[in-house]
Amino acid sequence: MAVDPLSLTLLGPAAETVREQSAKTSSEFQNLANSRTSPGKSTANGQSLTHYHSFFYSLLSWENPRATTISFISTVLFIFAARYLPALRWAFKILYLALGATAVAELGGKMVFSQGLASSFRPKKYYTIPRESLEAALEDVEQLINFFVIEFQRVLFAEKPPHTIAAFVASFLSYWLIKFTPFWGLSLITVCCVYLGPLIYMSNQEIIDEWLQNASNVVNAQATQVRDLAGHHTSRATETVKSYAGDYTSKASSYIGSARGGSASPVSSPKGAKASPGATAGPGSSPKYNTSDFPHAPKQEPIPGATSHQEQYEQSQFGGQAQPAY
Repeated sequence: MAVDPLSLTLLGPAAETVREQSAKTSSEFQNLANSRTSPGKSTANGQSLTHYHSFFYSLLSWENPRATTISFISTVLFIFAARYLPALRWAFKILYLALGATAVAELGGKMVFSQGLASSFRPKKYYTIPRESLEAALEDVEQLINFFVIEFQRVLFAEKPPHTIAAFVASFLSYWLIKFTPFWGLSLITVCCVYLGPLIYMSNQEIIDEWLQNASNVVNAQATQVRDLAGHHTSRATETVKSYAGDYTSKASSYIGSARGGSASPVSSPKGAKASPGATAGPGSSPKYNTSDFPHAPKQEPIPGATSHQEQYEQSQFGGQAQPAY
């Protein structure tokens, strides 16, 4: 069969381009896989990072554009497939068809050939996952989980304030978008922001950095103005409180002095006032009292039926005499 020379001429450069692009893509995927090494950087508290920090940095910084593009398109297609394709039903369908065919072949072989067809293909030893491969996979899963745990804590405790602010804005927008956006739509928006955000920043880094610097300058100027104003009002309030405290202290001192002076001055008694027996005694001497100052002591038992001092006196032996003072 003869081959058209024109076709070879046209297909030669195209095939060469395809081979060249395939080689570059394979090389970038290899570079992306080799980037899973523990970075030299550490957290603010000195904790070492996982190798997934280097991997995701290399992936999302578009150091390998072909690998990142294929990863982005694959993730978007997976989201659409999970939304519109009944993948779980297909999985169960494939499973029951495979098991049904196996059962029919086994039973049919035993009835026709006295030996099952499925059992004849049974291996001498079932396949098992090597321990080394399983441990490597579990270690990789552990590193992946720790990557998300560490990054969440770094954002939560504001190790880098711009990242914390960006996470706040993203969570705030997600809170409002989830009310009228389905989960797959929100996932699609998140993937687009995660992949395309760094690309937009790197393409316009000078302009974005200039905007951020201007915004930082404005915020710092406003913060300085607010701090100076707060210091001014605080100093004025402190001076006012000190002046009030001095006034009240002087007034309290004058009140206390006047009270002490009034208590030290002698008080003259009015004329004709009879001094009490205890008041006639001089200093250091005991007061003198008369017997008439005390009541008569009762000399008989209480009379039953009498409910008051008057009745007790009238029925006693002192009835009709001068009433003793009680």
